[in-house]
Amino acid sequence: MSAIDELATELAKLPGIGRKTALRLTYHLLKQPAAQSRRLADALVAVGDRVHACERCFNLTEDPLCAICRDSRREPALICAVEEASDIGAIERAGEFRGVYHVLGGRLSPLDGVGPEDLTVSQLVGRVAAGGVQEVIIATNPSLEGEATALYVQRQLASYPLTVTRIARGLPVGGDLEYADGVTIAQALSARREMR
Repeated sequence: MSAIDELATELAKLPGIGRKTALRLTYHLLKQPAAQSRRLADALVAVGDRVHACERCFNLTEDPLCAICRDSRREPALICAVEEASDIGAIERAGEFRGVYHVLGGRLSPLDGVGPEDLTVSQLVGRVAAGGVQEVIIATNPSLEGEATALYVQRQLASYPLTVTRIARGLPVGGDLEYADGVTIAQALSARREMR
């Protein structure tokens, strides 16, 4: 296999990158000065060598604890459980959540061979068992696998004296009812709240 094909093959393994895009990226990189390609390669190696899971919440970090776990202004009694570390950014951009997180490391998917032992649910239960947690918000995706994961997590936490909640789902701001699917409308109706 040529070096061009090898790089394109590796790039095509990235999410959202097909073979044509991978080839386009490869040729773009070949047009750049060699020093720029080396910086990219060095950055990829550095990320692989230095970034790891936070010891407490499994967010990605270069330190033993991530910045959120180290932040004394966060509310440790409120944990938001997410599928992936990338989900934290989406919640943080909203600017409303002041608790801490727990990254599950994926979602239950028997067809893909992902079972409870492949996730960090037992570590979440351990955090709850250690005491001080008042609420766990389950923020998994509204897919079949995300719902199954949420239900599994909720059952694992059922014996502890805390509140387990699920993020609401429904219509997006600016969305039109006529374009929404039936499941989305049903979720919006069931998560309705009183107007004040």
